[in-house]
Formats: sequence, C-alpha cells, structure tokens
Amino acid sequence: MDSAGAGMDEAGLQHQAANTAPLTPVGFLKRAAAVYPQKLAVVHGGQRFTYAQFHERACRLASALTRRGLKRGDCVAIMSPNTPPMLEAHYGVPMMGGVLNSLNIRLDARTLAFILDHGEAKVLITDRECSPVIREALALTSARPLVVDIDDPIAEGGELLGRLDYEALLAEGDPADSFDEPRDEWQSISLLYTSGTTGNPKGVVYHHRGAYLNAIGNMQVWGMGPHPVYLWTLPMFHCNGWCFPWTVTALAGTHVCLRQVRAGAIYDAIADHGVTHLCGAPIVMQLLLGAAPEERRDFDHKVKFMTAAAPPPAAVLAAMQDAGIAVTHVYGLTEVYGPVVVCAWHSEWDDLDIEDQAAMKARQGVNYPVLEGLMVADAETLEPVPCDGKTLGEVFMRGNVVMKGYLKNPQATEQAFSGGWFHTGDLAVRHPDGYIELKDRSKDIIISGGENISSIEIEDTLYRHPAVAGVAVVARPDAKWGETPCAFVELKPGTQADEAGLIAFCRDRLAHFKAPRKVIFGPLPKTSTGKIQKFVLREQAKGL
Repeated sequence: MDSAGAGMDEAGLQHQAANTAPLTPVGFLKRAAAVYPQKLAVVHGGQRFTYAQFHERACRLASALTRRGLKRGDCVAIMSPNTPPMLEAHYGVPMMGGVLNSLNIRLDARTLAFILDHGEAKVLITDRECSPVIREALALTSARPLVVDIDDPIAEGGELLGRLDYEALLAEGDPADSFDEPRDEWQSISLLYTSGTTGNPKGVVYHHRGAYLNAIGNMQVWGMGPHPVYLWTLPMFHCNGWCFPWTVTALAGTHVCLRQVRAGAIYDAIADHGVTHLCGAPIVMQLLLGAAPEERRDFDHKVKFMTAAAPPPAAVLAAMQDAGIAVTHVYGLTEVYGPVVVCAWHSEWDDLDIEDQAAMKARQGVNYPVLEGLMVADAETLEPVPCDGKTLGEVFMRGNVVMKGYLKNPQATEQAFSGGWFHTGDLAVRHPDGYIELKDRSKDIIISGGENISSIEIEDTLYRHPAVAGVAVVARPDAKWGETPCAFVELKPGTQADEAGLIAFCRDRLAHFKAPRKVIFGPLPKTSTGKIQKFVLREQAKGL
C-alpha cells in the first residue's frame, strides 16, 4: 500500500508513514528474533537454530543475493526437501524484494526446465540429493541461473553441481545490511506452479498481503496458541507449505524439519520433540495408522492433524482419535495460498457417533476469516444455488487470499477471474447451515442416462470397504447410457475383494444407477504431488 500518494478520507485524514505499513509475513521472523532470541526455532537432524540464528541466516541470504546483483522482482528458485535452507528462503528471498519459486522435488526434468525458463530464475538453490534431475533439467533449459548447492549432511547420495554451496553463499552476506519493506503489499512474494496434468503447468503468483493474511488465517481456524511444535510432513514446495513457514514463525513455534515422510520418523518426532501440529494428505494418516509396531512410539500429549483432499472415512477418523490425534479437514487450491475453507467444528457434534461425525467432517465447510467471499453458484450465471444440500454448483471464491494471477498468461487469468470471482472448477452443494460439500471437479462429473453422478460420492462409499486402500472413479463410455461409472481400486496389503462384491457393496449404500458397472484392480497413477491422474484412467476406461 503506497502511503505517499493516498488521498484524504471523509474525515480529512490520510495514510501516512505513522499509520500505514504494507502487510508482509517477513516481519514475523524479525519480531520472533527480537522477542524470543533464544527460543528453539528449527530442528533438523542434529542441527538446532534459535530464532536469533534463524533471523541472522535469513538476513545473510538476503544480503548475499543483493550483493550478487539480484534486484526487486527477480526470481530465486529452490529445489529441496523440508530443510532449514528452504525455511530460510521463505524469509531471505522476499526480504530483499525477490520472488521465491519453490520447485516440486518430484517433478521430471522437462517440466523443471520449463519452469526455470518460464519463471526466469536468476539463482537456483538445489539440494544435493536432487542433483540427477536438476542436472538433466539444466541441460534442457536456456536459463543460466547461478547454481547454489545445499550440501545437507543427512542427504543420501547426489553430487554438487554449482560454483558454491549454500553455507558459502550465506558467508558472503552481512546480517547488518538493512532491507526496505515491500513498496506495496501487493508486490509478488512467490511463484508456484500447478500440477500440470495436461500441458505445461501454470505459474501462480502470490503477493505479500495474501501470504500474511493466510498465515494469520491458519492460526485462527486451527486454534493455534503460542509456541507450537510443527512437524514438516507437508512439502514446503506445495503452496509455500500452506503458508505455515510464516504461521509457525509468527507464533514463535519450533519448525521440526523432515527430509522424508516415514512413519517411524513421524512417531519419533512426536515423542522426542513434542510435536503438536502437522499437516498432510490422507496418505500420511494411512502411513501413521499402518505403521509397524516397531515404528510406533507412545506420547501423552494432544496432536492436531490438518488434512485436505478426500475427507477421512469414519474408520480412519476413529483410528486417529484412538491414536490421540485430532483431525481438521480443510480445502483449498494453489491459486488461493493453500487451504481457505475449513470444516469448523461445533462442540455439540462431539456427541454424535463416529459415522455421523465423519459425515460432518466430510464437508469442506466454511470460509477462513481471511477469505472474503465463498459461494456455490451456477457456472454461467453466477447465481447462488439454494442451501438445500442437493443442488449442484461451482465453487467460487474472492478476496485478499486469491492469487494475483497466472504469470505470462493473461487469457487464463481472465478466464479464472471472469465475473469478479475466482472459478475453482470444483462442484459442490451448500447445506442449510452454510457449509459446502464438494461433489466433484466439473470435468469429473459422470452423466449417465441424463442423471448427474458424483464420482466423489462413489469413491467415498468404496473407501468404507475394509479392503480398499485407494480408489478413483471415472466415466466409461456406454452405448445405452452415454457413460457409466468405472472404479479403479487399490487394495490394502493382505486383503481380498472382487468386482461383484464391491459393486454389491455400493448398491447397498447408493442409488443403484450410481454404482460402478466396472471395477479394475491395480496401482493408481499419480502426479508428482500425489494426486490421482484421472485423465490417465479415463483413457484406460475408454478401452475397456
């Protein structure tokens, strides 16, 4: 927000330096270091950093990048698991006015090459363990960023590719250098790329204001008090770790880094470091619940788990509760800084049986306090649907935690913001209490004999079967009905199920026309972020 040229309001008052400052999450670290300099900020293997040290290292990074000639708006890419340099980059890069581009460590070389070219990265900070794919990506790109290696002592394998390592880069910086706050809180803070299941991924641009607000929103909806101990099971490359690099620091909490998400390591962190909060996809819950006896550890404190994507089935919810872990269900997209919708819990729901609790938790819920607009409406007219829990519409959002737009893609940006709302492409209903419940992606709805069938509804039903570990339902062309549901199923190890049994299981719980006509068993294809590639399954279904 520019205070210099702002006009007077109706009372004759105006923005001034004394009463106006751009919102930015970078200030969270400065405050934490000033108020709690000796508080444990970061844990990584045998490494420990206090907030004073965390702040100094981020300042050194900002200074070194500036001394290397980087300017406001320049892009710095980083390819790393959840390590201290990844955390430091979330402060050091925006501190000097740069734009942080966190790369998905599961991407292929060709996609990474596209991103480095498209984002015009001036510097690439890369973990040694990622060197094989980064070497190949650099050979495919015309970009020539300064390559800086993270020589993590607990990395497994890999080689050094750059002219200097990360610690040497930090040594070039002076923590006493001063850095201005953003000139405008709408200044870009980060660049992230969508999964790109078809074609090239789109570059999503975040601003300082949105990052600040969603970091605050996380505290509000999760009831996070001072000094949480947060375990990094969620990749920081995914929507900037749902803004938790900034949230946890604002609360002067402890970041417990985790290079690889393994059941034993998670239980160790909870027991040894007193982890209070962690986030992740449903697969992380399955990992915890399926841990071998020797991987499990006892703990006597409460742990909170935030999950997105598919809502937890009743059996999983009950098992998590028995394990001492409370689950909160959220919903969001890359374009809105991660989660912005939460299934806000009501205490009276605690008296419901576990099946009814799961039904409540299956709903994505209501908007974060920092998301100004959330509606379910007709995709063409933008007329809100009735709150009857039945009428299907598209989910629309608007407000300060919606992206700036897609980098170098004005057509896609215009389409996404048509009518003054962000079009999510997700289909949902709205219940009488205002809570929304996703039913499908608009492209995933199955229209059979003129009836709309939600693939998510069928998937939720199949997840209740004790033998089902993973499931995806897509449309299969049908000469009579146009298309019918086809289910692709992964079974849990050591279990058995057959096609007829699963179809009967669905017919007992759904309208018969909604039950799948075909069930295929085997591993489900996934994107680099763990999302099931339904477009691959649609092609398979066409040939059945």
